[in-house]
Amino acid sequence: MLKNILEGLLMASSEPLKIGELLNILNAENAVFTSDEVQTALAELTNDYQNRGILLQEVARGWRFQVAPDLATWVSKLYEEKPPRYSRALLESLALIAYKQPITRAEIEEIRGVSGSYNIMKTLLEHEWVKIAGYKNVPGKPALFVTTSKFLDYFNLKSLTDLPDLPEAEIEPALPEINAVIPDAIKTEEIGETAAVTTMEIAVEEES
Repeated sequence: MLKNILEGLLMASSEPLKIGELLNILNAENAVFTSDEVQTALAELTNDYQNRGILLQEVARGWRFQVAPDLATWVSKLYEEKPPRYSRALLESLALIAYKQPITRAEIEEIRGVSGSYNIMKTLLEHEWVKIAGYKNVPGKPALFVTTSKFLDYFNLKSLTDLPDLPEAEIEPALPEINAVIPDAIKTEEIGETAAVTTMEIAVEEES
């Protein structure tokens, strides 16, 4: 019974649900489910959906059902809109924030060797992939940017420790080869309003 309830809740929810949120819903009907019972039921559901068209996945903001990554090509045919394409400059900036956070816009520009990243940061903030976590204690008090839980969810990660490993040299200012590792580190395919997320796969479009 618990598995069926959880399955229904997660199927109906448009957002991932954490254990605490599931317990609040379950026990609002005078049931007395425990966190351990919910964890066990979720583990069983995860196993039930192995090798299926959809799977149960835990991400940063909780548990959700999603399309199996290897079906992205077929599911994408349901939608007319094309997957979003992001400039290399945006991907470089996002990767630098992910791997070197907290970081200022000026530090990003110094590493990339170009200025004028205001619009890029604005786009990342609008996507809610990054946020301002504070201000650096230097003249001008520049904003410090970090990634968000929405960034983790979008790229199918539970935490930053799940980011692909990169040699430290690849993200140092002295090495201009960062664009070579960005496509491998951060990639995704979006299917209309539904993200069929693989392990960080983003379509990259060269800046004109």
